[in-house]
Amino acid sequence: MLALGLVLGAPLAAAPDTGWRLEPDARIEVQTVSAQTTTRDEDLVIDGEAVSVRGQIGLGIESKRTRVRLEADRIEVFRLGDGRRDVSRDRLTASVEHDVTDRFEIQAQVRRFDDLVTVESADTDAWEGSTRLTFEPDRDNRFRLAGTWRDRQYDNGADPATTGEGPRVDAQYRRRFGPLHYLAFDLRAESIRSDDPDRGYERESAGAAYTRPIAPDLRVRPAIEVIRTRFDDRIADNGALRRDRQVVPELELLWWPGKWRVEAEAKYVFFKSNESVREREGYRLTLSVGYVF
Repeated sequence: MLALGLVLGAPLAAAPDTGWRLEPDARIEVQTVSAQTTTRDEDLVIDGEAVSVRGQIGLGIESKRTRVRLEADRIEVFRLGDGRRDVSRDRLTASVEHDVTDRFEIQAQVRRFDDLVTVESADTDAWEGSTRLTFEPDRDNRFRLAGTWRDRQYDNGADPATTGEGPRVDAQYRRRFGPLHYLAFDLRAESIRSDDPDRGYERESAGAAYTRPIAPDLRVRPAIEVIRTRFDDRIADNGALRRDRQVVPELELLWWPGKWRVEAEAKYVFFKSNESVREREGYRLTLSVGYVF
């Protein structure tokens, strides 16, 4: 993927005697994409050649121990090549974070998605509500645990829309070795239950990422993720229920000289399944250039 990003920020402070600060911001990104294949996650799936435009506006409201954020963003993807349909995605987010103590933080968040690509469907509208707990016993160790409930509606073309719902649990441990020098481990378990036999699934994933500075404004980030998915009622070639497995190694380079943001990522996707038509592998490349105001 070749990407060009432009980030615009316009902080604005409220009167100092209120104890609260207002910080509006905006971002726009223009991207060109080149990828053989990709993982299907809770965002747009872009493979082949495409150009996309993403716009985002946000408003932060902060006090000494509490942070509130409202955010809206939209992605328009223009797929290159004959017969390829353009796609888009909208997202609204409202979240609040509060420092209960100097070591313990709690976050509550609500999100609304339109035209989301999910594990079980290429066209999903969804509501998500989540709570996240963060514990930092010291600045070198951070533990996070999050629980999310998802309510989804699926567009089935000419057939009536169907629905699904289910939980997701995320856990992370991050070890800090120094400035911009981290090792992080992530675990996730999720499921969706639906009366639509094609939509129900269970999934677990595990990942690790290492971020290391190699110059004051340059750092490298190798990572790997393993994902296993079991569908409730999709039948594979051998008559058994469909089972998928993905292994995704990647390497990311981040160069932030001054207000410039240059990020390059190389990812390779190995996708195995007991349904042979689903098996695939291929690269996904990203180059992002941005400037922060």
